[in-house]
Amino acid sequence: MAAASSPYFEAEDIFALEYASDVQISPDGNKIVYVRNSNDIMTDSTRSSLWLLDVKTGQQLPLFADNFNYSQPRWSADGSKLAFISDRSGKAQIHLHYLAEAKTAQLSRLQQTPANLTWSPDGRQLAFTMNVAASEADVQKRVKKVQKPAGASWSEPAVVLDRARYQADGQGFLKPQFRQIFVLPTSGGSARQLTAGDFHYGSDLTFSPDSKALLFSANLDPEWEFQPRDSNLYQLSLSSGQLTALTTMPGTESAPVFSPDGKQLAFLWQTNALVPYSNSKLKVLALNNNNISDVAADFDRSIGAAEWLSNSSFVVQYDDRGQRKLATLTRAGKLTVLTASLGGVSQPQPYLSGQFSLANNGNLAYTHGSSQRPSEVAVLQKGKSTILTALNEDLLGHKKLAQVHEISYKSSFDGEEIQGWYLTPPDFDPARKYPLLLEIHGGPHLAYGTHWSAEMQRYAKEGYVVFYNNHRGSSSYGERFAMLLNGKYSSAEDYADHDSGVNAMLELGFIDENNLFIGGGSAGGIATAYAIGLTNRYKAAAVVKPIINWLSKVLTGDTYLYQTFHQFPGVPWENVDHYWQRSPLSLVGNVQTPTILITGEQDRRTPISESEQFYQALQIRRIDTALVRIPGAPHGISNKPSRMIEKVEYMLAWFEKYRTPSE
Repeated sequence: MAAASSPYFEAEDIFALEYASDVQISPDGNKIVYVRNSNDIMTDSTRSSLWLLDVKTGQQLPLFADNFNYSQPRWSADGSKLAFISDRSGKAQIHLHYLAEAKTAQLSRLQQTPANLTWSPDGRQLAFTMNVAASEADVQKRVKKVQKPAGASWSEPAVVLDRARYQADGQGFLKPQFRQIFVLPTSGGSARQLTAGDFHYGSDLTFSPDSKALLFSANLDPEWEFQPRDSNLYQLSLSSGQLTALTTMPGTESAPVFSPDGKQLAFLWQTNALVPYSNSKLKVLALNNNNISDVAADFDRSIGAAEWLSNSSFVVQYDDRGQRKLATLTRAGKLTVLTASLGGVSQPQPYLSGQFSLANNGNLAYTHGSSQRPSEVAVLQKGKSTILTALNEDLLGHKKLAQVHEISYKSSFDGEEIQGWYLTPPDFDPARKYPLLLEIHGGPHLAYGTHWSAEMQRYAKEGYVVFYNNHRGSSSYGERFAMLLNGKYSSAEDYADHDSGVNAMLELGFIDENNLFIGGGSAGGIATAYAIGLTNRYKAAAVVKPIINWLSKVLTGDTYLYQTFHQFPGVPWENVDHYWQRSPLSLVGNVQTPTILITGEQDRRTPISESEQFYQALQIRRIDTALVRIPGAPHGISNKPSRMIEKVEYMLAWFEKYRTPSE
């Protein structure tokens, strides 16, 4: 009640936020179904419901009035039915909703959770993927089994790991299982498994136009675990089970989409070169002669998704200078921007996010984001965008929010132009002086933009000007800019980008130079820890889920099969000096800045042992420090509303401890 009546964005308001995701427009372009996500303060979770929108009138209604969770709504080709996944039967299952009849049937009785739901063009089948148990590890088969007596209480059995890819953040130690492909009749019946073996089959399923085959991306090489950026496109006959490789290029081929006439196959491709960043390219396979051609080969941005608009043009999604854009792209390479307002799905921080859906008549539905609101549902018709929802007006419509402003400046390291933004607190007075919080994004090959951020709104409400930038290495500026950080994060080079930004903010005249603070998570946590080893200009630091010692991290985290060779020159025992030089721990002897560390106890991307190393080193050096452990939390530390609140409020409390009165 207190938060609801406050004219400002309070911590409790995070529980009341809503946002739209997975917008799907009907084939005729007249209706949109979307997932409406709402935080539940009683269960500390995010509930997902399905809502149906009329494009012409803007009227929307919930498809189901209950408290179950819904995901992956998908239209049949004729627009008469919606398939989706829901736990309304107690476990996640595939359901089918008949719109005209307002009837819903449960189609599946699966033991595991289905994913990647895909309709056949003839409407008779649904394809999906599901994990299937693999055989035991070889040593388990050889172990003598001792029978436990009835009623006996024994310790939990041993967990045996024998695969190179044995853990994943958010999942822990991986069960011996693989993602397989299934089909399920829409008239009811049993699911049929189409693939088998110790491989993960594609998460990007596509039916052939005649509904007789499935296309997908997969790496079926015996050494697939050691090839993190390789996969080919395959076609699987539903009748014979014959598997045909459609592409065999080095690198990753994914997201296959047939042209309207069925004669061409568009797909995305990314190189497998041992580099940390490369653009994703759009290619087209001519099915009559298997010739592969590039579309806009010189376009220096990464294409994230593509759909055929006609037999010679596409709608593409890509990131450009801190914006996620939709554009038309012809086979000849002509690009025409449709909108630059995709976003708002990333709730805690202003990362680029969002997606779109294309109807047969060219209408586009997409998630619309802004700095003042989480994602809404929008439609683009004949070049005109219309926002159809207002999911947070009841909460935010009467509140004073922080405003976002753009700033550009030159890095002191080499004069490189850096794009940044800053939030001014509600009731901002440019004649006053404000403390500054430098917040560094993760990745490092990701990007922030002018999007909603619950966390930054909270910092600003408490009186901080929040500054963030897209430093060298950030995506959305092309390959050259991203590769400036190749083999160097973190380093004095990217810190120069941040330091120059702080200086540019001071020149604006309303920043208190005696109240500068720094923080960041993941790669931003690394950059923060490295920065305070280079400078003492910050009053306090918040180092969130960092890597402190690269020598230990790459052989304990879940990305070692990729990171060791794509972000480093090789294995750590052969490149000790390189790994150590990039480790914040190498500079810990210089640190004077009071530091709070915040990490999830189940984080396998940047294991909490990394934070513990920094904590212990700072304690030995008598530097004021605190370690905040979040029980049960993975790398996505803000994945529950209460965890997002805790992270923010601990950072604010730490900064407040060292913040002094401004003029």
